[in-house]
Amino acid sequence: MKSLYITGYRPHELGIFNDKHPGVPIIKAALENQLRTLIEDGLEWVVISGQPGVETWAAEVVLELKKEYATLKYSIITPFLEQEKNWNEHKQAAYMQMVNNADFVTSVTKRPYEAPWQFIEKDKFIIDNTDATLLVYDEENEGSPKYVLRLIQKYKEQHDEYELFMINAYDLQMVAEEMQQGDDW
Repeated sequence: MKSLYITGYRPHELGIFNDKHPGVPIIKAALENQLRTLIEDGLEWVVISGQPGVETWAAEVVLELKKEYATLKYSIITPFLEQEKNWNEHKQAAYMQMVNNADFVTSVTKRPYEAPWQFIEKDKFIIDNTDATLLVYDEENEGSPKYVLRLIQKYKEQHDEYELFMINAYDLQMVAEEMQQGDDW
């Protein structure tokens, strides 16, 4: 596997309203654990669409891992131009930093927001151009990732070699406990 799409929840779907939330380091640690394994197996490209939440945290993790793994790269493929236009200043600043550090940036539709179909087309395009998806998703708390999951499931019907990796609430709980045990020593 050479390329991986990482996506999942937006911060508000997890009740996270700032970077100081204790859940952020847990999610980032879970992403890092999974990415390290995949890098060892040949992962070269991480693809995100630049949305706040899991995708932003994934970009931060990838930037850290790039210091250790020189061949690792990441791209941002947005659904439309200026997706950050209506975000608050903090989210825009984080987004611009993510864009400035990316190895490749493009937009699927090459025009500003028109309608929700652009998000679907972005997901279809990324899935069609990657080898796997890492989805932070828990069936007990569906939220927006359920739409990507449905697209992947449909795609896998025709492309059984496509891989889906998931980080769910149980995985996050395990990471949290490991982190807490590490603090106890």
